[in-house]
Amino acid sequence: MRLISQDTMSQYSTNFLLLPIPEYPVLDCVPNKIIKLVVLGGSSVGKTGALYSRKFTIDGEQISLQVQDTPFVSLEDDTDSICCQEQINRSIYWADGFVFVYSITEYESYRVIRPLYQHIRKIHPNANIPLLLMANKGDLLRARQVSSKEGLQLASELGGTYYEVSARENCEGVHEAFQQLCQEVSRMIGSCNGEKRRGLHLVRPKSPNMQDLKRRLKQALTSKGKSATTL
Repeated sequence: MRLISQDTMSQYSTNFLLLPIPEYPVLDCVPNKIIKLVVLGGSSVGKTGALYSRKFTIDGEQISLQVQDTPFVSLEDDTDSICCQEQINRSIYWADGFVFVYSITEYESYRVIRPLYQHIRKIHPNANIPLLLMANKGDLLRARQVSSKEGLQLASELGGTYYEVSARENCEGVHEAFQQLCQEVSRMIGSCNGEKRRGLHLVRPKSPNMQDLKRRLKQALTSKGKSATTL
């Protein structure tokens, strides 16, 4: 077996969001939708902790895409619980969709994903969460610690889409994955007719009818007045 040195491995830690992004036709107008994605994962998977922004079109509609690449998440010692910085929690609250990233060469980064998803569920317990599970460093097959089958099973469990990519050798796979997630989020935003809460698109309860509230309050006061008169 060919061993891969630490120096070689570090070359593959280049953040995939820094790769050249293909030019999409942009309409000369204000974007119809803003899509906010957050990238989450463990260490050594290719992350920077920066905010990226871009305008492009999906199905003829102009989109403003904002991507927050967060600091890495780690597991607490000998547990399946994660340690999240407050910045990560704010990003989770802010986002419309989620990109979970792990490295196929680091099983520990794979282990982070499930408790990370459970953590998101605590913040958005009732939301429909659009997510993408991205297995990075797909070109380092000799150093693989996580099988494609394990990735597919986890994506199915979480209700997301699975992509195995190599940010170093095939950036098109990364772009395709992000574009698919953007399309899913865009459709969800459209189906919600602009209703939005906590970054994710949820069903909001109808606002109470003020006239009805006034009527009920008047009835309650009238009933109290009658009771006082009787006494």
